[in-house]
Amino acid sequence: MHRVALWALLACGLASSACTISQNVQPIDRTGIKKVCIIEDRSVRETFLPEYRKALTEIGFTSEVLPPDSPVSQCEVTSTYLAKWSWDLTIYMSYCELKVFRDGELAGQATYDSTKGSGNLGKFIDSEPKIRELVRNLYLGEGRKPAPASN
Repeated sequence: MHRVALWALLACGLASSACTISQNVQPIDRTGIKKVCIIEDRSVRETFLPEYRKALTEIGFTSEVLPPDSPVSQCEVTSTYLAKWSWDLTIYMSYCELKVFRDGELAGQATYDSTKGSGNLGKFIDSEPKIRELVRNLYLGEGRKPAPASN
């Protein structure tokens, strides 16, 4: 009987780990930032870049699009992006990565990954709200849990 319970527990653990959706954000220090240059990635759906720019405008930044081969050091603040869509009953954004560079150095990044969420229905998201959420978290630090108070 104990073996059956152990196997059932193990199966549940494996099943839940196979349905993982993760989101990680390392916000930037936005001090003095007014404009973000975005290096275009033509391999990403054409609807992504306008939504990214709109999200930046909504939080008070201007943006400029740079050609795909531009170096991250071309502007004071430069961003790259990558997004992938998958099919499982419908098309959904399964992966998104935003990176922000300041003076050519990585200053922050945000990643949403549902590629291992095969059985998780939470993967079926609208990409526009998720992009806005990631931008707000990355550029404004929203959604971060406060650091524990020290005594």
